[in-house]
Amino acid sequence: MNTLIGYKKCSTCKNVEKLLQEKNISYDYREIDKDLLSVDELKKIKDQAGVDIFKLFNTSGVRYRELNLKDKKNDMTEEEIFELLSTDGMLVKRPILLKDGKAYIGPQVKKYLESL
Repeated sequence: MNTLIGYKKCSTCKNVEKLLQEKNISYDYREIDKDLLSVDELKKIKDQAGVDIFKLFNTSGVRYRELNLKDKKNDMTEEEIFELLSTDGMLVKRPILLKDGKAYIGPQVKKYLESL
């Protein structure tokens, strides 16, 4: 089953949901603010997306700025980053689409769906 991980108030997440529906792609919706991703899930998403760990950060989010992560993240280990991301869904880049053993994050999701 396909899974869309997003935030219900996020306009990008809403647009991706609309695209999925238009393309008749069934999916489960996971609200990232209510159902946090575990460290293991985050590691798997990173690997399946083939991205650098820093691409998992929602760099435009309020929490990212409040925690001054732009300056702090380079001094953190991967484990520390995964632990931090697993504690606050608002720090994680969204939407995330899990489909056919691959993960698409942020802008990758729309690009992938538009290519279908």
